[in-house]
Amino acid sequence: MDITGLTVDALHAAYAARETTATEVCTAVLDRIEAENPQLNAFITVTRESALAQAARVDEALAAGESLKPLAGVPVALKDNQCLKGVLTTCASKILGNFVPPYTATAVAKLAEAGAIFVGKANMDEFAMGSSTENSSFGPARNPWNQDCVPGGSSGGSAAAVAADLCVLATGSDTGGSIRQPASLCGVVGLKPTYGRVSRYGLVAFGSSLDQIGPFGKTTRDVARMLGVLAGHDVHDATSAQVPVPDYLAALDGNVKGLRIGVPKEAMGEGLDPQVKAAVEQALRNYAELGAEIVETTLPNSGYAIPDYYIIATAEASANLARFDGVRFGFRVEGAKTLHEMYQKTRDLGFGTEVKRRIMLGTYTLSSGYYDAYYLKAQKVRTLLRRDFERAFESCDVLLTPTAPTPAFKLGEKTDDPLQMYLSDIYTVTLNMAGVPGLSVPCGLSTEGLPIGMQLIAPHFAESRLLNTAFAYEQAHPFPKRKLS
Repeated sequence: MDITGLTVDALHAAYAARETTATEVCTAVLDRIEAENPQLNAFITVTRESALAQAARVDEALAAGESLKPLAGVPVALKDNQCLKGVLTTCASKILGNFVPPYTATAVAKLAEAGAIFVGKANMDEFAMGSSTENSSFGPARNPWNQDCVPGGSSGGSAAAVAADLCVLATGSDTGGSIRQPASLCGVVGLKPTYGRVSRYGLVAFGSSLDQIGPFGKTTRDVARMLGVLAGHDVHDATSAQVPVPDYLAALDGNVKGLRIGVPKEAMGEGLDPQVKAAVEQALRNYAELGAEIVETTLPNSGYAIPDYYIIATAEASANLARFDGVRFGFRVEGAKTLHEMYQKTRDLGFGTEVKRRIMLGTYTLSSGYYDAYYLKAQKVRTLLRRDFERAFESCDVLLTPTAPTPAFKLGEKTDDPLQMYLSDIYTVTLNMAGVPGLSVPCGLSTEGLPIGMQLIAPHFAESRLLNTAFAYEQAHPFPKRKLS
């Protein structure tokens, strides 16, 4: 039995039958990380000792006859912008290269309470700013399907780790597509929940009105199980919603008969790779065969999404990253003669090129004389984008689009063209602007053997509908796995 490649359901069945132990599973996963991570660079930090200690506690509980917690004995990777007390949390940035948080993020604490085993902190684009994980100060992560290609970003390390069986589940964060896009490029399932569904307490902020923690898994069931643990109101996060959390696993009946699936006409046009278009169109035909009704709809303002996003997101980044000044924590340049010089040199040397680009863009849009022309107008356009979704959901139950415009691209292919890199998120940023949930599920392979994902979108807090729609497709059309060795 290949215990590193098991799903949560299979792992729990093996524990219940006493076919393996949490310590054996954890050791096998850690050994696999040791063997494969030098090539993939999916992890920044590996927490071997604490992971084995967590596994031992799970085994003690099982030996005592205790029932399995929802994620008992499940190896999980944490994106390195989510705080875990006592463990280095860098956001893949030099400026936080020595930061060890004194507290644990709420989402991470919930995973621990559910019995998860944390095997390490996953690589990412610096401060979650990027679509390829090439902006990491620890070097780029690589795609397990083709190591010459990117795994997507900014949660590329998390997606690559799940795809390569370096963990069973992983957390990501999604500000403009940073869970769904790497899930698509790495052939795994990734969910961005409704804004407010999962606490952001302990998530290092990029864009506070856009950021959301969410799960990666090998299957929709695994993602549904993990979301059930992560979701819920948190008194530490004023933006977390006081909305009841349903049983996401119980909602997976695979029945989509009569479900109205809307296809925005803007999603299938210019700029979409023909292979991605063909795979998504085939998925639509598959849904029709399962009894769903395919409906053409429109998101008329979606063409404004990328420029609108890069005004609002950079403005919020400018404000959030002002705290990294070398005074209270993190990197500080040596030898500065004045406080101003220390600020300037610390931020210049501590931040990477993309982060500095976005800070400057955001500072400009918030500056005197430009606020009304850019930021205020962007917020008005954001309202239009949200209303587009509200109107679309009057005639549709879910929407379906490509997740990314292309399969995984080569390392270095877009690093010199920021605009082309930004367009990698053209189908995903709109959801963050509107706050609605979205899920990427694999739906095909390119002729080069690279995964293609489709994006399913639902109204606010309708994650159960979203997950069941994905589950129905997944049951009828299982996606092939790709292993490194």
